Amino acid sequence: MRDTRIIMGMPVIVDIPTATSDTLDAVFDYFTAIDARFSTYKEDSEISKIDRGDIGAADYSDEMREIFALAEQTTRETAGFFSIVRPDGHIDPSGVVKGWAIWQAAKLVESRGFDHYYVEVGGDIQTKGVDERGEPWTIGIRNPFKHQEIVKVVRPGGRGVATSGTYVRGQHIYNPHVPGTALTEVVSLTVVGPDIYEADRFATAAFAMGRDGIFFIEQLPGFEGYAIDAHGIATMTTGFTQLTL
Repeated sequence: MRDTRIIMGMPVIVDIPTATSDTLDAVFDYFTAIDARFSTYKEDSEISKIDRGDIGAADYSDEMREIFALAEQTTRETAGFFSIVRPDGHIDPSGVVKGWAIWQAAKLVESRGFDHYYVEVGGDIQTKGVDERGEPWTIGIRNPFKHQEIVKVVRPGGRGVATSGTYVRGQHIYNPHVPGTALTEVVSLTVVGPDIYEADRFATAAFAMGRDGIFFIEQLPGFEGYAIDAHGIATMTTGFTQLTL
């Protein structure tokens, strides 16, 4: 069973071949709750209240405490190329929330006894097992200059796949070290990691590094990456081709 709904301002796709509608509803309800807590566009969300100073640290929810801790960890592990504080001073944890939420949703699916699934939010994907045909899940990487064209097909084998870029949402990622400078060297960076949480947080930070990002991914054990620069030239990590068809 497969369904797509717009949540968090982007398409959320859930495909569980042997599931019934109640399981899909549970997953979508989870993402709706995440949006209600972490959306920077909702004035009554917990993150908006924190940003305004309406809620102090002593009153953060457990989920918020976890996200803040994970964000701090990512900042340390990426030499400051990841930050949840935007250049305008507002707090925006979306760079870590999305992958984390997908991973939590995957755990929810597994807790209901399903070992074959596909969960995607805005192009970031966690899969496990096989699709309805009994084939391993495959994921296409789009050409950032021709969105209907697939340039690579990845078979993640249970790993997470996250793509950061400017070709869809424009300049929404920034380098915290030089926050006023547009990121123009790379237009798309896909990261395959042990799970979608790990892939997503490092994809965001690596994209902020510009051309150095793919070399950062190269040095991470258990990660592979595929970058396309502004001239359409692709650079990949040494083990990336082992994941492609």
